[in-house]
Amino acid sequence: QGQLVESGGGLVQPGGSLRLSCAASGFIFKANVMRWYRQAPGKERELVATISIRGDSTTYADSVKGRFTISRDNTKNTVYLQMNSLKPEDTAVYYCNTNYLATTGYWGQGTQVTVSS
Repeated sequence: QGQLVESGGGLVQPGGSLRLSCAASGFIFKANVMRWYRQAPGKERELVATISIRGDSTTYADSVKGRFTISRDNTKNTVYLQMNSLKPEDTAVYYCNTNYLATTGYWGQGTQVTVSS
């Protein structure tokens, strides 16, 4: 069974930056497309960013395009989300996941990001 541990969240002022990390174990990380999602209070979970197996292809939700950057290190079994120019509407719990784990219903504990002055 795979395991995902997200970290790096916190409280930041509007316009600030954070870098999230997601450490993976229990599955072949380098063989999986990785995704970051977020869930704001009272809202459904939404897909934020996707990165290909080798990291050479990325896609983003329109709401974060140009501000967020997803990357991965297959030697460390870790995926990252660099978030710049943060806005209050980016406030959410952020999760990483793979397609397979998501379909089994598995989600990590997530990491809280709060953007507020």
